[in-house]
Amino acid sequence: MLGPTAHVDSFARDRLPSLDRWPAMPGAGDAYPEFVNAAVELTDRMVERGFGDRTALIGAGRSRTYRELASWTDRLARALVEDVGVRPGNRVLIRSANTPAMVACWLAATKAGAVVVNTMPMLRAGELKAIVDKAEIAFALCDTRLMEDMRATQSPFLRRIVGFDGGAGHDAELDRLALAGPAAFDPVRTGRDDVALLGFTSGTTGVPKATMHFHRDILAIADHFAADILQVRSDDVFVGSPPLAFTFGLGGLAVFPLRFGAAAGLFETVTPPHLLRLIPELRATVCFTAPTAYRAMLAGAQDAEPFASLRVAVASGETLPAPIHEAWTRRTGVPILECIGSTEMLHAFIANRIDDNGPGRTGRPVRGYEARIVDDAMREVPRGTVGRLAVRGPTGCRYLDDPRQGDYVRDGWNITGDAFLQDEQGYFRFVARNDDMIVSAGYNIAGPEVEAALLAHAAVRECAVIGAPDPERGQIVQAFVVLAEGERGGDELVKVLQDFVKARIAPYKYPRSVRFVPELPKTLTGKIRHAALREAVRS
Repeated sequence: MLGPTAHVDSFARDRLPSLDRWPAMPGAGDAYPEFVNAAVELTDRMVERGFGDRTALIGAGRSRTYRELASWTDRLARALVEDVGVRPGNRVLIRSANTPAMVACWLAATKAGAVVVNTMPMLRAGELKAIVDKAEIAFALCDTRLMEDMRATQSPFLRRIVGFDGGAGHDAELDRLALAGPAAFDPVRTGRDDVALLGFTSGTTGVPKATMHFHRDILAIADHFAADILQVRSDDVFVGSPPLAFTFGLGGLAVFPLRFGAAAGLFETVTPPHLLRLIPELRATVCFTAPTAYRAMLAGAQDAEPFASLRVAVASGETLPAPIHEAWTRRTGVPILECIGSTEMLHAFIANRIDDNGPGRTGRPVRGYEARIVDDAMREVPRGTVGRLAVRGPTGCRYLDDPRQGDYVRDGWNITGDAFLQDEQGYFRFVARNDDMIVSAGYNIAGPEVEAALLAHAAVRECAVIGAPDPERGQIVQAFVVLAEGERGGDELVKVLQDFVKARIAPYKYPRSVRFVPELPKTLTGKIRHAALREAVRS
């Protein structure tokens, strides 16, 4: 049963799936009081706990303490309520790159009791309209440098767009409104079961899917993943590349550091070369980025010196191939932790540990979560058998008014769409996304396994493997390879790579076709777009 609400706009609560369609979340509601505001916990409460003078955010040319962040977000929240007209339960879209101002706007809107929708700066007007229409968003807060597409978003629901300065200054409408009035603000006393965040899934085509997360969920991912896996300390400095618009980035670069009095480095452009500079410059201790970025950083560093301050590296977004894990560990000595999560679950639910991690495995469930491997009938399969990953814990899938709820949640379990196995030691090992399995001449072949084999060859910088249509075999293994610097493609190298794969994994899995390409298509989070490659070979 849902607890009390502070929302005067009941849109979000009215569009939650019925309770019988939720995943099981045993004990999830008992860890927090009936009334809790996640933004207050990450700002005001941290000042009360003695962290007021510690650095909270680094970026846009300066650092801000927790006391400054609490005051900043109070000013913004007051402006949103008194000048903009935001009421508890209204949906507020934020359009920005990773900046301290974006975090401040998110926290301020959350303090005001709004339901926040964080969005990528690369989205265009049509994509923004689909989000605005789905969530019936009335207010948008937009970095003034990104206004063009925001203003071009034609929706009957969008009543007001307010600009903020995402750079070093405070010379925009929202900033002026915030500075014109008093700093004091009485945060909305939201219920722990009030929706605080709508996360739109990155892989959505057609009608977008929005996942609904409560105030307690935002705190839970820190109190479980960050506390259990990262063992966050107040002297940690976080840095990374995932966008705050995605829940992986919001957790890793905002919620996790702020929950424990640590510091977050937030920068608009974070490529592997930028990370090589930022890590030593900030003395960063925790890094979040994609596996391909770790490989690129290794290629760009002459020695381990740029990584000297790190105590843990987190790799997610796609599977961490064993060769990258081994190369990183050998060069840096820093634990690199693969984990898996989803927008539906808000963050990661299976991960390796600092003192228990190894190549080729995703790890064990995060404290508070359960996982099992099941068949299509939801029966648990024996150890070592490939099946569907099913998870449950303190967070879970609740789609906004969407019949696809029944596809993701079955019998109380979240079905993530991943093919996994659990080995005899209890570790969960990623095999493939269910749609990345290649069936060739009756054999099931996992594309990531072939990718890992290819990546172990010195001539390969990056690669992606898909199933390509074939009249005789149904599908063949098709590899797209980006060569290392100085390497040249050709029939001879194709044969070398094919033989290399045959020697490392079962020969029937080798790529019958190899294409050398200058680059691979990727998402804005650095994930390889396998779907784009599949479409390319079909066209």
